[in-house]
Amino acid sequence: MTDTYRVTGMTCEHCVSAVTEELSTLDGVASVHVDLVAGGTSTVTVESAAPLDPAAVAEAIDEAGYALASPRDLPLV
Repeated sequence: MTDTYRVTGMTCEHCVSAVTEELSTLDGVASVHVDLVAGGTSTVTVESAAPLDPAAVAEAIDEAGYALASPRDLPLV
């Protein structure tokens, strides 16, 4: 299963490492890929064996020091 999240506040490779490390601790996570947009909204793709608990994902991202983007933060397509 693949899920994509929008994360705000990331600015560098250290940020990528922190988010990747925290998300990788969640049960069932096989891989984490971050498309960094320094100072903007980055895209984080997580592959897992089963659906992830959205609250656990938000908590892991918060623990890394960042936040999930709210719908109002996202650009209109």
